[in-house]
Amino acid sequence: MDDNMLTAGVSKERARYAALAFFLAQGLCFSSWASRIPAIKEIFDVHYAFYWGLVLFLIPAGKFVAIPLAGYLTSKLGSRIMVQAGITGYGLSLFAVGIASHIAMLGVFLFCFGVFWNICDISLNTQAIGIERIYGRTIMATFHGGWSLAACLGALIGFIMIVADVPPFYHFSLIACIILAITLAARPYLQEDAKGDKGNGGGGEGGKDGKRRFGMPEKILLQLGLIGLFALIVESAMFDWSGIYFESVIEAPKSLQTGFLAFMAMMTAGRFLTNHAYRAVGKRNVLFIAGGLIFAGFLTSSLLGGAFASMLAKVIVNSLGFMMVGLGISCMVPTVYSFVGAKSTTPLSIALTVLSGISFTGSLIAPLLIGGITQVFGIRYAYLLVGLLGLGIIATVKAVKSIR
Repeated sequence: MDDNMLTAGVSKERARYAALAFFLAQGLCFSSWASRIPAIKEIFDVHYAFYWGLVLFLIPAGKFVAIPLAGYLTSKLGSRIMVQAGITGYGLSLFAVGIASHIAMLGVFLFCFGVFWNICDISLNTQAIGIERIYGRTIMATFHGGWSLAACLGALIGFIMIVADVPPFYHFSLIACIILAITLAARPYLQEDAKGDKGNGGGGEGGKDGKRRFGMPEKILLQLGLIGLFALIVESAMFDWSGIYFESVIEAPKSLQTGFLAFMAMMTAGRFLTNHAYRAVGKRNVLFIAGGLIFAGFLTSSLLGGAFASMLAKVIVNSLGFMMVGLGISCMVPTVYSFVGAKSTTPLSIALTVLSGISFTGSLIAPLLIGGITQVFGIRYAYLLVGLLGLGIIATVKAVKSIR
């Protein structure tokens, strides 16, 4: 995708803001679900942590199953069409979760939520990397920053809904309507993919000349996928369990259940600071710092979060720990995607599919791992184990010499 391939009458700025609007819609949809996880858990009266982990497992299961479908459809139909299909299905799945009346029905809708989530991920990042190429400089972090900003807003809306005792049905219905409005407003400005990124349904290590379409994936994709795997376990721990942590471990009243909001606020700030951090210390060093913050944040919450008698002190300390994790994880996904765009020679939609196939394994592992450890030892120990992945990120980045 280059300047000459922009849709007639659409400036590159409008194309950028249109893609950003869909990132905003996706972030709003996601955090609306995440902010109400404790409420959904309470509605279905689930007290067994591992069983709840199995329910949450259906989201990454849907994402994982959708990986080949998302990659194939995006490479064949183009990200322009699939972005619209993905975000519409994502919003409708959220609405469906709000009307679920049985745990089995909830499971089906959460599986669909995961399927459309991944379609959004693959198609939106394909669209965004194409626009980044038009600009000729790194702007991926601003797209993911927009996602985080909307997710932070969604977390704030969710907090207000929780305090006001608004049922998830009305909350999710409102968000679905907002997503539909964004889709209708921004869809005319989405761009077609470049020829090298569309129409190649092959897998494996295909060069930009398209001669090698099958075989082992590029080494850089395997390495970045491992970093992404660690990052997605961390994200799942925060997205799916932070509200439950504040409710069950800290036993904070609804008005003080600020953990998820604090995490999202720092994740949002970090996303907008990522480009500045690249210029200051370089992308590779940013990943080193991120791993350290993730480790320190989980360590703070796990070891110090319950050391105080005062409820306010516990809320503050745990919120600070969650904020460190949020700042650390903020740069992981945009940096990994940016490295794919800069270093990989595989056609883009296929490269992102390979990356997703590896990294999304982390999302599959997380609910079962955290749910199992929580059931036996408690969620503090689960969070402590997840924090060690920050050190794993540091070790992996240090071992990968090809990313700078």
